[in-house]
Amino acid sequence: MREAEIRRLLAANLLCALSIVLAAVVPALFLDGFSVLGTHLTWLCVCSVCVATLNIILHLVLKPNQSPKRRSFSHKISRFLKCCIYFFMSCILFHAIIVLYGAPLIELVTETFLFAVLLSTFTTLQCLCLLGPNIQAWIRVFSKNGAVSIWESSLQITSMCSILGAWFGAFPIPLDWDRPWQVWPISCSLGATFGYMAGLIIAPLWIHWNRKQLTYKSR
Repeated sequence: MREAEIRRLLAANLLCALSIVLAAVVPALFLDGFSVLGTHLTWLCVCSVCVATLNIILHLVLKPNQSPKRRSFSHKISRFLKCCIYFFMSCILFHAIIVLYGAPLIELVTETFLFAVLLSTFTTLQCLCLLGPNIQAWIRVFSKNGAVSIWESSLQITSMCSILGAWFGAFPIPLDWDRPWQVWPISCSLGATFGYMAGLIIAPLWIHWNRKQLTYKSR
């Protein structure tokens, strides 16, 4: 396993983590009263757009899973449209799952959907950038020993950390602490964000420490 590839992964992940920090700081310079807690819905939109844009740019530049086959323009357009549809379906699916786990069904629909968009950005968008709209490849990557590259291992770790962070973030909501961050879905979205950032840092470090045991085989 090449050290240069791990360093590229680490640099890309650190840029993604930095984009989240900037999404919380930079808008306050241009928007009056902007804050992660005070204007949480605005922050959800800004954070999702920043992370999504940077992920797309990084995958276009680094091309971690580039196919040797040359694709036609019509194929690229079809692939792009499929990715858009898959991402929207992912947002709807996450929204439904979140409601099933106890989120308000009718009230706070906008808050729940934007939280679902954030989760999709942390998970589904990465899958679409790396694997494309290929459900079989997604199933392979998230199965045991299914990753065939360090990028796919990083995808596993960051996606799981994001979902676990969102799940742990729900624990303080029913407690009667009367804190501003207990309002739905602030703690969950912050938990998902911290989980995603933790995954971005953990993934390259874990791969580096276990590089001798990781034997990727092309499939």
